[in-house]
Amino acid sequence: MATEIKMPQLGETVVEGTITKWLKQEGEQVETDELLVEISTDKVDSEVPSSAAGVLQKILVPEGETVKVGTPLALVGEGEAEGGGNGTAAEAKEEPGGEQEEPQAPKGKAEPAPEEGSKESKPEDAEQPAAQGGDDGEASKAKEDPETAPAPPPAEGETGRPGDQSKKGIISPLVRRLADEHDVDLREVEGSGTGGRIRKGDVLRFVEERKSRPAARPAASAEPAPETGAAPAREQAPAAAQSTAVGGREELVPWSNIRRRTAEHMVAASHESARAWNAVEADWTNIANLRGRAKGRFKEREGFSLTYMPFLCKAICDTLMEMPVVNATFDEENQANRVKHFVNLGIAVALDGGGLIVPVIKGADEKNLVGLARSVAELADKARTKKLSPDDLVGGTFTITNPGPFGSIISVPIIPRGTTGILGFEAIQKRVVVTDDDSIAIRQMGFLSMSWDHRTIDGAEAAKFLAALRERIETTDFSSELSQYI
Repeated sequence: MATEIKMPQLGETVVEGTITKWLKQEGEQVETDELLVEISTDKVDSEVPSSAAGVLQKILVPEGETVKVGTPLALVGEGEAEGGGNGTAAEAKEEPGGEQEEPQAPKGKAEPAPEEGSKESKPEDAEQPAAQGGDDGEASKAKEDPETAPAPPPAEGETGRPGDQSKKGIISPLVRRLADEHDVDLREVEGSGTGGRIRKGDVLRFVEERKSRPAARPAASAEPAPETGAAPAREQAPAAAQSTAVGGREELVPWSNIRRRTAEHMVAASHESARAWNAVEADWTNIANLRGRAKGRFKEREGFSLTYMPFLCKAICDTLMEMPVVNATFDEENQANRVKHFVNLGIAVALDGGGLIVPVIKGADEKNLVGLARSVAELADKARTKKLSPDDLVGGTFTITNPGPFGSIISVPIIPRGTTGILGFEAIQKRVVVTDDDSIAIRQMGFLSMSWDHRTIDGAEAAKFLAALRERIETTDFSSELSQYI
């Protein structure tokens, strides 16, 4: 008897997810809690384990399909694989008593290889092909009996282009959104999916080609003018994509899901806030000496390294509780600042292969130094191994970004939406300084740079916050919290 592996609830606000990669194939043995599938939501990519042991009999939802929470994704049980492997989200969604808001494309065969000159997006970058309309009846009939079934009518806007265009009019929400953002008429886009379906990569490729189109036509007489009403330069699209991808010294690298989401969030955040910026230089010498004494035994007992980050986290939490005006949200609807008397601390993590993600330490103000160190290490590991849940990424009240390990000495980060400030933790370096008693000394120095929202606070509050943070870093004795490791 087979067990259905269903689309899990990956967070309180998550209602659907996109299958980006199957980590097991049909016929392979799967153990309980063994990683089975990679799923992308609007917040995070997660590797989801199997809830049952046995043979992966059938994959019901192929890579690239977007389905709702609770949708069966695969069958795991005893015996051999049931075959197929080309099941669609439409088949998987047909549960008794359940209606889907959007009809899905009919079940069909695997997509054919793209024509020469075209470039398919990678599986993890595929658009979300949840259909929004279109008559699937004839297309389904045609697939069941291809020799006798009538050919499907061309989708709206088609001009008789040869080849199967039966799914040209099936447009996913993601494709519609991209088209709206870039002012693209989808009737002009060449679809590379099955049946001419337009995918995310097709829209993005069309946008890039449109930017370079005037330069690509130096002589008007080199080609005839398009007929009235015809989609301009449609036939030139594959050639342009090919030359951009492989011509000369340029390479067209498709966006990953995390790259796309990072770009969208950064643009939205930069447009929303009135960013200003301050920086101070802090003396980390006392903390560096204490860390040097404790880090060996700390690594032995805790299993991870003692970095400077938990010291900064502790200092920030204490300073924010002392100056909560910086720990606030600009609430335009209520014409007020929503001040938070607790700290949910976001820690920006650079992912292998590119992209940035900001998991959140909930209740950071209630943790001691060692507790913060454990939380930082745990979230960083979960981020890099794709085990974060969407709930790990929401609720932040203040953020730290840490470019210091990459050699940065000063930066101007973008403020995350819904917060007032983000602190850049820069490289700590030995420098020659003049001390308070006019002596010359070598000290461990590092800049703390903060971007802040001028709608919420002013320069005076920002400067006072940074000054208080610097003083706390330079004067706090953390040895009592690390006594067991010294």
